[in-house]
Amino acid sequence: MKLPNSFIITGVLAFVFAGIASLLAYNYLKKEGKSAFKGVAIVSAATDIPIGTKLDATHVKLVTWPKENLPSGFYTDAGAPLGRIAVRPLSTGDIVTDQKLMPINAASSGGIMTYIVPQGHRAVTVAVNEVAGVAGFITPNSRVDIVLTSELTSGNGKDDNISKIFLQNVPVLATGQVTEQKGGQPVVVPTVTLDLTPEDSEKLIVGTKKGSLQLLLRNIVDTTSISTHGATITNVLGRDQRIASEKKAVPKRGYHPGIPVNIASKYTVEVIKGSNKSTREFPAE
Repeated sequence: MKLPNSFIITGVLAFVFAGIASLLAYNYLKKEGKSAFKGVAIVSAATDIPIGTKLDATHVKLVTWPKENLPSGFYTDAGAPLGRIAVRPLSTGDIVTDQKLMPINAASSGGIMTYIVPQGHRAVTVAVNEVAGVAGFITPNSRVDIVLTSELTSGNGKDDNISKIFLQNVPVLATGQVTEQKGGQPVVVPTVTLDLTPEDSEKLIVGTKKGSLQLLLRNIVDTTSISTHGATITNVLGRDQRIASEKKAVPKRGYHPGIPVNIASKYTVEVIKGSNKSTREFPAE
């Protein structure tokens, strides 16, 4: 059956008007979306930036950031932070702010450590050898536990040594004279600078005067505190060390405890040669 021309015309017009309405709605929403997002070009890290890095053009780039969420101390000029030294580690994409960089006038003095120490904390440097420093694998941003080994005097006057973890999850600020790994390889460090509260700083200083220190490297995501009783030679061996240290008297030949025996002071031996007979005496052992 053939449709009337009026039906065909009405259908075509409906499709045309629907298309026009969709196009107008799309343009309106697109315009509103652009006006709603007001971005600002600010400076961010173009690569990972370790502490102590002097920024150059390869370290920074401009990114668009929402105007409503701009961080304090941001830069809009990519050249503004160049030549400054990072006092905080920056990951790729992090916004570069003035608080993360050493002040301009302080760069010549070399006092980077004073800007790395968190507010309310103290930087304490201790001397370590290659063993105590975990063979150089302790680097800035590592976290360590600290073991103190010192003398322990018992009630009976016998001395023993005790090893005890007395500080845990301590951040490492620097090793030796450097603040980062060299070429991705561990560096043997003669000193380690630690980030401590004032109270823990006092404990560490007392520990260095009373015994020897050993650093224990932690997994970077392991922040769980543990409780230990410390280790002495007594509980390491599982018996009283005094028994092992006291020498027992070795009895002489022929002597048995609890049995009275007369021990001769010499031995007499009779020697017979043909028809000749003689005796000889030998001292007892």
